[in-house]
Amino acid sequence: MKSVNEMCPDITHIYSIGKSYMGLKLYVMEISDNPGKHELGEPEFRYVAGMHGNEVLGRELLLNLMEYICHEYKCGNQRIVHLVKETRIHLLPSMNPDGYEMAYKKGSELAGWSLGRYSYEGIDMNHNFADLNTVMWDAIELETDKSKLINHYFPIPEYYTSEDAMVAPETRAVISWMQTIPFVLSANLHGGELVVTYPFDMTKDWAPREHTPTPDESFFRWLATVYASTNHNINPDCITLPVSSSVGMNDFSYLHTNCFEVTVELSCDKFPHASELPIEWENNKESLLVYMEQVHRGIKGVVKDKDTEAGIAYAIIKVDDIDHHIRSAFDGDFWRMLNPGAYDITVTAEGYFPATRSCRVEYEHYPTICDFHLTKTPKQRLREILAKGGKIPKDLQLRLRQLRIRKLRASTKLINQRRASQQRRARGAHN
Repeated sequence: MKSVNEMCPDITHIYSIGKSYMGLKLYVMEISDNPGKHELGEPEFRYVAGMHGNEVLGRELLLNLMEYICHEYKCGNQRIVHLVKETRIHLLPSMNPDGYEMAYKKGSELAGWSLGRYSYEGIDMNHNFADLNTVMWDAIELETDKSKLINHYFPIPEYYTSEDAMVAPETRAVISWMQTIPFVLSANLHGGELVVTYPFDMTKDWAPREHTPTPDESFFRWLATVYASTNHNINPDCITLPVSSSVGMNDFSYLHTNCFEVTVELSCDKFPHASELPIEWENNKESLLVYMEQVHRGIKGVVKDKDTEAGIAYAIIKVDDIDHHIRSAFDGDFWRMLNPGAYDITVTAEGYFPATRSCRVEYEHYPTICDFHLTKTPKQRLREILAKGGKIPKDLQLRLRQLRIRKLRASTKLINQRRASQQRRARGAHN
């Protein structure tokens, strides 16, 4: 990673998201034409490898990938130049460096199936994320008013955040990373099989192989097919959900953040010999690139205040007929991954009137721009003016007066209806 950064200092940046239990840093390579900064309208992408320390192929592929991008960018490969200029890429080669060190000491022939799989504390990090699936399914069963249900940004349960919770420091670091950067698309690289899986990995009622699709089932199938169909080893038919009855990073990412994520099982051999790595790189190179390019499929835009043009953070973006919303980032920009088609998009934000518009996603590999300008509600304008100690403008005074009159009329009508009803009941009792 250091050598790549030295070769391409203008487009790379190395940073750490935390430390392992044994104190090894979790290094990430960022690749962008403006590294170190989120650019308005530019989607954030991540690859994570080495969650199981003995599954080393993903780690080696990401090291090769960063070197390849650096070299091809310097050579003027227009595909790579475009990818770097239009995407902010984050590569985490080793989420479980402690486990990798244990497996590495034994080597590819002696490491075995489980040595190094778990963290130093014996935690399987893929099943160490908060169980938000059960939170969602329980709410669906218990809530009688379906309009009160949430379908995105599920909060992490309190028990999970306590100091006594059995949560690996590596897992906590990755969750914090997810919450800090507005990732749009991700893949989690594993080994031991040849398959691509997608949410929901966890099944309802703990029934293995039960079909539990997300509202974005068709797009997840597209993502899985994109990787599998361009890979030299994975059969395009080997895309599936779910694989287990326990929660994984895919599900957590989908339910807690805006990010869509799949798991790629790269090889039947968890720890291939060094001599096999060049072939494995060729098997996966195109898949790694074309999957990253999918981050530009769908719609993107910026939610702004109509009067000030300032970006509105955490606005909710709703797609008609898809029961999974996303939220705008801190600058007001958003990305909604969608297959080609026409969609009605509604944006809401606290203190603003909602806005709806139609947006069409085409088949080309670039997103449809779908910006929104929201108008503040009179109450919100009043709050802001009073907070600044300002004078209420005449148009707002008139608007507030109209709202009060409308509210008074509505309440008067309701009172009159109640009185009429009581009078009818009284007459009926008297007769």
